[in-house]
Amino acid sequence: MTADDQVARLFERHRELEARPSTVPLLAQRLQDLREWQATRLAQTYQDLRRDPQFSQAVKFFLSDLYGQDFARRNLELSRVWRYLKNALPAAAVKVLEWAIELETLTLELDQAMVEHLPAGPISRSTYTAAYGALGQPEKRQHQIDLIIEIGEQLSRVAKRPLISLALRSAHAPAHAAGFGVLQDFLERGLAAFRSIRDAGLFLQTIRQRETRLLQTLLVGSEEAFDAQ
Repeated sequence: MTADDQVARLFERHRELEARPSTVPLLAQRLQDLREWQATRLAQTYQDLRRDPQFSQAVKFFLSDLYGQDFARRNLELSRVWRYLKNALPAAAVKVLEWAIELETLTLELDQAMVEHLPAGPISRSTYTAAYGALGQPEKRQHQIDLIIEIGEQLSRVAKRPLISLALRSAHAPAHAAGFGVLQDFLERGLAAFRSIRDAGLFLQTIRQRETRLLQTLLVGSEEAFDAQ
């Protein structure tokens, strides 16, 4: 299977998942409840890094651009102009977009599956832990973490290559004029976030360690990692 075939399958899978809430009563609201709860959890888990001037911009990028929002417009742009983008943008930047759509598709799939295990009413640590364990899917959860780290590592590499960064900045106005300004802004925010980090390796290692610890403890029914940093 070619890279284009893989991307086409991702777009198709994402469209299927996005359409599902309209056919399942209350799914859209429960998905929103789950995403809000998880966004709050992430903000608490990384509150120490958010207070660090070196990492604050990168944490904000991860919380706002990689999780916790409705990325429908960004994904619509990406599917519409993919064939143009893969030739117009540096390959390193295109890879970030490819991983971003894979991450969003996987996250949407896991969230929709997890909602089926959540009881009615407000989400709590105990109900979240029980639903997480009931769903399982450790390989997909680990791949979700791996994708986040890969996106961060790629952005860090691109941020250190002045010619690529300059090319992306130069594309700002043409990208907005061509109708894919949301994607352009996403890349620019990512690069700006990682240019501000002196030690991207430490930042990404911290994310991997904390998310992996949470994954492992939730799968065995423990809430211990919620309070650990």
